[in-house]
Amino acid sequence: LASLVFQLRAQNQVLKKGVVDEQANSASLKEQLKMKDQSLRKLQQEMDSLTFRNQQLAKRVELLQDELALSEARGKKNKKSVESSSQLSQEQKSVFNEDLQKKIEENERLHILFFEADEQHKRLEAELRSRLEVLETDAAQHQAVVDSLTKKYTETIEKLQNDKAKLEIKSQTLEREAKDCRLRTEECQQQLKNLQAALGSRLEESLCIINEKVPFNDTRSARYNALNVPLHNRRNQLKLRDLAGQALAFVQELVTALLNFHTYTEQKVQIFPIDSATDAISPLNQKFSQYLHENASYVRPLEEGMLHLFESITEDTVTVLETTVKLKAFSEHLASYLGFLRKILPYQLKSLEEECESSLCTAALRARNMELHRDMKRLTAVFEKLHTYVSLLALPSTRPEGLLRTNYNFVFTNIAASLHGFHDILKDISKHYSQKAALEQEVPTATQKLITTNDCILSSVAALTNGAGKMASFFSNNLDHFSASLSYGPKGGAEFISPLSAECMLQYKKKAAAYVRSLKKPCADSVPYEEALANRRVLLSSTESREGLAQQVQQSLEKIAKLEQEKEHWMLEAQLAKIKLEKENQKLKNSLSGHLTETIQEHSVLPNTAEQKKETTEKRLREPIKSTSLVIPIRVTNCGAPDAESREDLIKTHYMARIAELTSHLQLADSKSVHFHAECRALAKRLSLAEKSKESLTEELKLASQNITRLQASKLFCNDELMTTKRSYEDQLSMMSDHLCSMNETLTKQREEIDTLKMTSKVSWQCWGGR
Repeated sequence: LASLVFQLRAQNQVLKKGVVDEQANSASLKEQLKMKDQSLRKLQQEMDSLTFRNQQLAKRVELLQDELALSEARGKKNKKSVESSSQLSQEQKSVFNEDLQKKIEENERLHILFFEADEQHKRLEAELRSRLEVLETDAAQHQAVVDSLTKKYTETIEKLQNDKAKLEIKSQTLEREAKDCRLRTEECQQQLKNLQAALGSRLEESLCIINEKVPFNDTRSARYNALNVPLHNRRNQLKLRDLAGQALAFVQELVTALLNFHTYTEQKVQIFPIDSATDAISPLNQKFSQYLHENASYVRPLEEGMLHLFESITEDTVTVLETTVKLKAFSEHLASYLGFLRKILPYQLKSLEEECESSLCTAALRARNMELHRDMKRLTAVFEKLHTYVSLLALPSTRPEGLLRTNYNFVFTNIAASLHGFHDILKDISKHYSQKAALEQEVPTATQKLITTNDCILSSVAALTNGAGKMASFFSNNLDHFSASLSYGPKGGAEFISPLSAECMLQYKKKAAAYVRSLKKPCADSVPYEEALANRRVLLSSTESREGLAQQVQQSLEKIAKLEQEKEHWMLEAQLAKIKLEKENQKLKNSLSGHLTETIQEHSVLPNTAEQKKETTEKRLREPIKSTSLVIPIRVTNCGAPDAESREDLIKTHYMARIAELTSHLQLADSKSVHFHAECRALAKRLSLAEKSKESLTEELKLASQNITRLQASKLFCNDELMTTKRSYEDQLSMMSDHLCSMNETLTKQREEIDTLKMTSKVSWQCWGGR
């Protein structure tokens, strides 16, 4: 800073000297300008005197000319006197002429000198004025530079003064901090002593507790630690379920768009360039359309796999890559769809090449087909990338050594990049298909079916593009959440050892949750063991009988529905038979009447039959139809029924009563069989429960023996653990002492920095005060 100030002052001196020199030059030029003005005034005065002299001479010449004219007038009177005086006048004329000639020459010379002096004065004045302007501008510029430099110097001085004040304040604060640090060190030393005493007492207590209670420490072994349940984050699980639901919606949208795209592509292959309705298409396109017809069997499983994955993520589970077993099924469905794309790709490419070779294909249409040729290859390559990374994500749930936990973020990032590439490729396909459709509409053989098919393909591709864009942006926005939430594990451990350990962990979590729920429930009154066993047998038999009754009710409901259907069927049959009987009676009446009545009835047969139909339908509606249950028969009453109908009713009622009796016997037999079946099932279940209890008791006996041996081994292990914990506490104490030493060193360094800052501030203040 001092060197900068010194340079600025040296430059200021140089600039001041230049300004003084320029001011001296401008003063000398002003003096020269004054002298030139004085000489100009002298020349102007001489010019004025010469003009006055010329005027006098001009007046004298006029007087002489007047005198000459008078002398000529007098010469006419006295020629003699003229002749005598002519010699004198000629001499005078010659003298006057010579004098006049000299004056004219002198006047001309003075005019030339005056003009030259005037021109020189004007030129000199212009030069001096231009030079004066240049000097004035230079002086203004120098003055501006001087002003800016003075302003800059004042600003730097003010800044340095502010810096000095800040440094003083900083030095004061550092002194206060040093005092605080000294107090803190004293407090830390006191706390260290207290902590040492407290840790010693706690060490003794913990050693006693470890010796008495702890059999072994499972966090030291990764295999055992993987079985510990990690901290459950309910908010994280709900967020993951929400994200899985959004992903399911996006996959469903993509599946719908892919189904439409493949279906409309199949329709397009069958109508362009050759319509299958009018002519036979090529074997290649036939095979291609046959493969495209199978697209639903490959595309639909993607939605099903994503749905199963969504259903597997619940609020109670621990969702990590090691526990998402359903991701493997989704990866397999994606692999099958990729195989389908690989199968149809050569046929699709050959179909485009065959379309390019047709006579209807123009050069522009051929170029669009070749662009789609490249796009389809890129689309299959993108699906291969997606399948690769999704299969990598499915590895931890089946084979965890195939994908390290450190590579999870890399895989998620590549999936996001692949989805963005998928979106870009679909945008290119949409653009090229739209151009291709516009060109195909201009073909003279283009039909309305082709135009509508192209519109459908474009709409499906647009839906695909929108769905891919949504999925890419969704995955990119939640990339950090996926990487963080799908890679956590048990506390103190790096990862789950295997999917089996993750499954065991989930079982332990369910047991722990059930245990906590059981603790929250109020304890019921205790029941003797024998009474509880008897009640359990009764409860099992009652549950079995309840299941049997439920089955019986279900069967009876089905029978009721069937009988209701049969009832409606036979009622309709009876109504049709009545209509036929009325028609036959009407025909008999018409045959007995005469020829005249036949002719009259021919005109009115149609309206009469219509009215009779209406009357019969109204009668049927008015007739009471009674059916109380399946056992009670259906009884239909007609007001004016003949004898034949009464006989039919009697027969019908007899058979209905017989049917009701048989159905009642059948229901009794069914109920008895269901009751016996329920008792048999209850006995079989009791037998199986007894066998299971026997097996569980044997297993408990084995576990008890194993626990005895394990406790004997854990006693030895606890002694080793006590020694290791003691050593760890001693290491912690040594580390705390080292930490205090380092704090003391930092305090000494801070004091040295404060001293140096004080010295620098003093030196800078002295420098500025001297200057």
